[in-house]
Formats: sequence, C-alpha cells, structure tokens
Amino acid sequence: ESCTALALMLLAGLSGIGSFSFLATAIWSEYWYIIQVNKPNITDSGELDSHSGLWNNCEGMCVRRGIFFSLYLAAMRKAIVILLPLSLILLVFGGIFGLVGFLSKSFILLVVTGSYFIICLFTLSGVCIYIAYSHLAYQESVRTFGPQRFAYVNISFGWSLAVAWLSFAMEVVTGLLLLMAAKITTKTTGVHHTISENKER
Repeated sequence: ESCTALALMLLAGLSGIGSFSFLATAIWSEYWYIIQVNKPNITDSGELDSHSGLWNNCEGMCVRRGIFFSLYLAAMRKAIVILLPLSLILLVFGGIFGLVGFLSKSFILLVVTGSYFIICLFTLSGVCIYIAYSHLAYQESVRTFGPQRFAYVNISFGWSLAVAWLSFAMEVVTGLLLLMAAKITTKTTGVHHTISENKER
C-alpha cells in the first residue's frame, strides 16, 4: 500500500506540474480572445483581425475592448488579472503542502490540499469571470458603436482559454489523486500503529 501511495503522489506531482505549466502558458499567452473581420468588399480585411491576452489591449478592431465602458467591467477585469496569477502561486504552495503532508503522513494536510485542488476556486472563478466579462464587453461595444459596425466581425475564444480549462481539469485530477493517497496513507499508518501495539504487548 505504501508503494501505491507513493505512485499516486508521483502522479499527483506530475499532474500538478502540468496544471501549473498550462495555467502559466495561458496567462502569458495572447490568444484568449480572437476577432476576425470578413468584409466582402475589402480584399485585405484579414489585416483587421486581432487577438488579445489578459494584459494587453489589441490593435485594430480589438482596441475597442481596451475601453472600460463601466466601472463594473473594469472591476471584472481587475478580478481576472488578480485571480489567475494568484491561482498560479497557490498551485506552488499546494504542491509543497501536499508533499509535506505525504512525507509526514498527515491525513488532514493531504485532505485539505486535495480538497483545494478539486475545488480549484481561483482558477475556475478567474476563467468564468473572463468569459462573462468578454460577453458583457462585446454587448456594451455593440450598444456603444452600433450593431452595423460588427456586422462582419466574428468573435471567438482562442486556444489560451482552452489551455486554462485544461489546467483546471488537471488541477481536479491532482486533487483526486491526493485524496486517494491520503486514504491509503491513513490505512498504512493504522496498520503500523496496530503492529506497534501488538509488539508492545
């Protein structure tokens, strides 16, 4: 059982590293939001295409997204750029606590760490807020500049968002593996205690 727990911890570590890597890639990439312009009378309408990340305001058509139409949208954007980097930092601490919990055979520490990874509060919140923010910003843009300006504009989410979702999935897997390791570690600890008590008798 100790070998099984060790294998689970190794898998949890690899999954956690993968989650961290994917989230870091998503945060620093610039393909969260993609705008494509397909005007039939303009041969080079593709030059108006643009994409954006969490930190930048795009050129071309996307520059309109850089304008904060309301304090509510501004607050949502601030929440995004705080929650996702914070989740990245907490992934590191979660890995450290998970390792300490396993080495010290602390059931409580493993369960708490595993539960945090499963909930993925900051990653999930950041991604969901970004999706909501993008929809609201687009609706506000249409109201402000008129629907005719967006008649030939196609807007979609890019691969950066997909990578963030992948990080979220791997975070959940990490949490499940930690909880499984906690269960096995508790059984192993209980067996050791029983053997020790029998020897003392």
